[in-house]
Amino acid sequence: MNLAILQIKTEKEFLAQALKTFNEQYQNNKVYQEFVNRLNINPQSVEKIEEIPFLPVEFFKSFKISTQKSPFDKVFTSSGTTGGTPSRHYVKNIQDYYDELDAGFEYFFGNFTDYEVLPLLPAYAERNGSSLIEMVNYWMQKTQQKNTEFYLYNHQDLSKRLEQLSNSPKKIILIGVSFALLDFAEKFSKPLKIQHLIETGGMKGRKKEITREELHERLKNAFDLPHIVSEYGMTELLSQAYALKDGVFETPPWMKILIRDPEDPFNYLPNTATGGINIIDLANQGSCSFIAVQDLGRKSKDGRGFEVLGRFDFSDVRGCNLMAL
Repeated sequence: MNLAILQIKTEKEFLAQALKTFNEQYQNNKVYQEFVNRLNINPQSVEKIEEIPFLPVEFFKSFKISTQKSPFDKVFTSSGTTGGTPSRHYVKNIQDYYDELDAGFEYFFGNFTDYEVLPLLPAYAERNGSSLIEMVNYWMQKTQQKNTEFYLYNHQDLSKRLEQLSNSPKKIILIGVSFALLDFAEKFSKPLKIQHLIETGGMKGRKKEITREELHERLKNAFDLPHIVSEYGMTELLSQAYALKDGVFETPPWMKILIRDPEDPFNYLPNTATGGINIIDLANQGSCSFIAVQDLGRKSKDGRGFEVLGRFDFSDVRGCNLMAL
């Protein structure tokens, strides 16, 4: 990966890298090139982010979205919760993903070695190809922790480990899928001495869907925590956004959210207006950095954060962060 992407600090630098990436992906990603051509857009006329075409995320189900040829180090796949065709994200060099994870963790949480990570990710850990599992595995390697267990359904062992770490100088991250965190809360409701409880969303058909606000209230009450962290990520992205509190997500500097008009995908809405989420992830150098997803959202008043408000009607259910309002 061009590490300059992960060192972006200004809007000017972001624009320059976004336009450079757009032109490179138009030239080298044949699926994206045909998509742009069918829209009758001349790449040489694109001078603003708002003029860049965003590829519908569903294309990752039907086409190989890549600027490169085989072999690939990794192919990340979605869960295919509803029995549909899974998305596939082809990663030529897995170090690209690790570079982003290094920069993203430092941006949101600080130094890896200050932490110990405890994953509660059944369903994800029970299949191959999950980018979330790859991320958490990498986190645990970087923290240099000795215990790298994925707890799945053994809540008793997780509770014991949390008790053992209650007086540890390490900061503790407990990261889990929503239904598993709720199951754990029902069985082991007690104050937790942890730095961050991160929910990745998704009930996977195990429980009735509830709002993110209700989920957070249940978890805060069960574990006596002041706030819950939300992660916003998906198979088709190499980067992640986080809501450290209050449900407002922030992106790292190499990632940006635009809110499109549901009736006109080339018309972008003002802050606080609700529409479809378009994502620029410049870490996606080997696939496509410009993706229109089926989540509904709105940007905060100052434009620095965003909320995820649900999904368009008739969209297929996804694995991560499907907490509908």
